[in-house]
Amino acid sequence: MKDFEERHRVRIFQAWGMTETSPVATFSRPAEGEQDDAYWGQRAKQGRPLPWVELRLMDDAGGEVPWDGQSAGEIEVRGPWIAAGYFRDDSTDEKFDAGWLRTGDIAAVDREGFVQITDRSKDVIKSGGEWISSVELENELMSHPDVVEAAVIAKPDERWAERPLCCVVLREQAETSPQQLVEHLQGRVAKWWLPDEFAFVAEIPKTSVGKFDKKLLRGRLAEGTLEGRVHVS
Repeated sequence: MKDFEERHRVRIFQAWGMTETSPVATFSRPAEGEQDDAYWGQRAKQGRPLPWVELRLMDDAGGEVPWDGQSAGEIEVRGPWIAAGYFRDDSTDEKFDAGWLRTGDIAAVDREGFVQITDRSKDVIKSGGEWISSVELENELMSHPDVVEAAVIAKPDERWAERPLCCVVLREQAETSPQQLVEHLQGRVAKWWLPDEFAFVAEIPKTSVGKFDKKLLRGRLAEGTLEGRVHVS
């Protein structure tokens, strides 16, 4: 956004929404002033709720999550142009709670009301009662020079319920070990996010629109056909 503004005098602003929000629910336009790191940090977020749009973050227990910029929860929204149900379809009632739309997006909201979406609820890993962002882990793994692609899925764990399993494609002839990847992640993510197992695969399966097909990876894990699984020593 900054480059576009400097090079082409084109201003790009973020917004967030979905079909059910018709289509916009938040917009990111911080107060004009000094264009410092804080200003661009807010521009990089999904923004504040629009007028007449109510937004809250909810945890798995049905409790409301505070707006402190750190605590994460599922976004729920309601408002005059936001769907409160599906027409003649009762099969998806779990998507709504007394008029609130459960969006499936996981986010944190700072004290000024700026929303930062981190993941989708189906892609977060619930470990020991806390969320681990698969997207953040993937981004940090792919910042390693030997990693071409990385997709993180949840694996069952007797003690923690779920733990991250990192499916990784290495560059040709790279001999990077699981321990080296863990060392790369140290200091970049929380200590309890660090994976204890990797799967070194030839490629990450993709959907028809080019996204990582984690559903297929989860299926291979459940069937015991996921290749290249290695525990961190």
